[in-house]
Amino acid sequence: MDDILERSHNLKQALVDFVLDAEGPLAEALESFAAEKLRRGSGDSTQQDLTVDSFLSEGRVGDKSPIDLFIASHPDLQESDRNLLKSWHRSFIGLFAIKQILPDGLQLLNWLTNKSYLVKPNNPQTLQAISRLKVGEIVLTRISPITDNYWTFTSPFTLMGKLGKPKLAVAIGNFKETYRNHLYSDAPELLEAAWDSVYQYHQYFVDFFGSDEITLPGYKLNKELAAFQELITEKRLTELGLDKIKNLAELTATGVQGVEEDIQAVIEEAGIDPQVASQILNNKSGKNKMVMPKIDLPAELKKAEQVTTISHPRWGQTFLPTYSKFQALLLARDWQSVEGAEKLVRHYLEDKSISAFIWYRLAKQYPNSLEKVLQTVLQRPNLELSSDLNAVLQEFNKPLEPYLPDSASVPIHLHELFQEAVAEVQKSQPKGKGQKKVGKGFK
Repeated sequence: MDDILERSHNLKQALVDFVLDAEGPLAEALESFAAEKLRRGSGDSTQQDLTVDSFLSEGRVGDKSPIDLFIASHPDLQESDRNLLKSWHRSFIGLFAIKQILPDGLQLLNWLTNKSYLVKPNNPQTLQAISRLKVGEIVLTRISPITDNYWTFTSPFTLMGKLGKPKLAVAIGNFKETYRNHLYSDAPELLEAAWDSVYQYHQYFVDFFGSDEITLPGYKLNKELAAFQELITEKRLTELGLDKIKNLAELTATGVQGVEEDIQAVIEEAGIDPQVASQILNNKSGKNKMVMPKIDLPAELKKAEQVTTISHPRWGQTFLPTYSKFQALLLARDWQSVEGAEKLVRHYLEDKSISAFIWYRLAKQYPNSLEKVLQTVLQRPNLELSSDLNAVLQEFNKPLEPYLPDSASVPIHLHELFQEAVAEVQKSQPKGKGQKKVGKGFK
């Protein structure tokens, strides 16, 4: 085993011991971090190991990470050790496909970002464990850099085996739900593009509907959303040079040399949905470009008497069939006389799809009545909305900052995977049967 790999193993053990043996603010930070992470995961031993490993680089005590605190408390560390420890701030959890098995490691492909990594184990136990793996299998694990050329495992891996496209799409969807902050952690350019798309989608929404909030019958909202998304596609293609692509395609037909490369460059720069681009010419844009997903209402919302859609430049879009009823409750002189009032309030507190943003919006519009409602429902007569709302939201496991919403554009390779997964599922269904959904994924 390379000296640096062995040293990384020893440093990792010392770092973990330092954190687990700590008292005071560091111990409190670990407890809070673990409580938040384990609420979102399965709570098994692998999940717990991943949580501790994540805390080493992501946890904070003031403005310092545990790695920073460890370095500060060990002034005798060599400069090479310090640099290695600092590089672990780039550690991340990924869903990896095994592309190649090497004598001393694996070539892995991060399915979320399409980036490849040479990963070498830094202890005999892990080296023995990976000897049983096979090309094409999917593993969930956390890796950390060792040098500019290779990485190492910093947590046990979860083996998922070889997955067909439908099951892989579900696995990626589950990863998105459990490890939202690791979606594109090794590709900041993709993360920035995804957040930019959320803002752009919100602007399109407001321009199309004339407001950031609309209420329509479910069936009508579904039709309006279809028209809205069709308009978005046309608008983006116009903005990004549809006419130029068409003109270049016409030149291709005349035999002019080099035009195909120009067309490809335009499509790649635009990040156009390859399915749309293929209607212009038989080509697809390059990897790691982003596609705006289709937003399709669930069946229960399509049938709802009315659905309120609220859009935000960072929280994305929220679809609520009971928002008008909640507003009416807050406007009522005696809110407790409203049928199902307390049950509705608890639903808004407990349903994870109703974000902190919705509560902030209600608190701004109905501060006095919302405060009285929460005082009664939670049996806290001294509750003050202005100072206690965040604590209440955290108590009900609602993040106070937005995660990347479903309206965010996704890399083309993920978009295509989900489309192919849906096609496979539909193809396997007997004729006359309802379409089976793939489940959670990038839609």
